[in-house]
Amino acid sequence: MSEAQEVPGTQRTAHDLTAFQHNILVILAEEPMYGLAIKRELEDYYGTEVNHGRLYPNLDDLVERGLVEKSELDKRTNQYELTDDGYGTVLGQLEWVFSKLITDDERAADVRDLVDAQA
Repeated sequence: MSEAQEVPGTQRTAHDLTAFQHNILVILAEEPMYGLAIKRELEDYYGTEVNHGRLYPNLDDLVERGLVEKSELDKRTNQYELTDDGYGTVLGQLEWVFSKLITDDERAADVRDLVDAQA
């Protein structure tokens, strides 16, 4: 993963997270999920199996950093939800990527088209 720098005007940085952790945050930006649902989303993205031994330590790290909140759905199932800081981290990363990607009006239009397609 490339190192993301702090975006001017934001307090949140993403430079010390792995790409895998960033992907977890992006998945949780959609809605709160339990661990196996996150695992399935990651497997769809990567096209390969994601081991529990990789997923849950990364989720725990994101919880410790205050980017994800963990709650108990039942005695066996935890739910994970993006915190405000986690959301800010995702936005900060996007802002940094856009600052590098958008170099002219044509590229800006391409990004607007992508955003409009999601709305």
